[in-house]
Amino acid sequence: MLKTIIFVFFCIPFFTEAQTDVLILKKRGMHVYSYTIGSPMMIKTIYDQWLQGTITDMRNDTIFLNDQPFYYKEIAGIRRPVLSLGNTLLPSLMMVIGAGTFVLGGVNGLLRHDQSKDWYTTSGIISGSALLVVGYLLTKTWAKTYRIGKKFTLDYLIIGRGSSPKTNQPR
Repeated sequence: MLKTIIFVFFCIPFFTEAQTDVLILKKRGMHVYSYTIGSPMMIKTIYDQWLQGTITDMRNDTIFLNDQPFYYKEIAGIRRPVLSLGNTLLPSLMMVIGAGTFVLGGVNGLLRHDQSKDWYTTSGIISGSALLVVGYLLTKTWAKTYRIGKKFTLDYLIIGRGSSPKTNQPR
């Protein structure tokens, strides 16, 4: 029994890989974010296509996004979601309150049998409209886009087994 356990522990390194390649997003040479196998990614290619998925493999300067290979130099931009209270719950709440202001004014006007011109006050229209517009604009701040070029660069770092970028030998 002891020999079997020892044999299993000695065989583990043959079936596992300790380190994988890394794709590094840099801003003027400073590290911003790292991507490895299993990282979610939303990219814009040089062909003006937005693709979203999970990195399934990385080898020989190629990134497999949902098992679809891309050379890392074909990436023109990366979009990262930035989720916080200010762009998830708050905008929805603001739009509900803004729409509720208009609905409440209309319902109150109908119940009081007022003329339709008296249903809404100027302050109600301004505050309801402002809540709707600002809430909508806040929903558009959920992601930050990094355009690869002058300010941002992508570096492919080979850590695991594999060939160097210059030799292009298959693994």
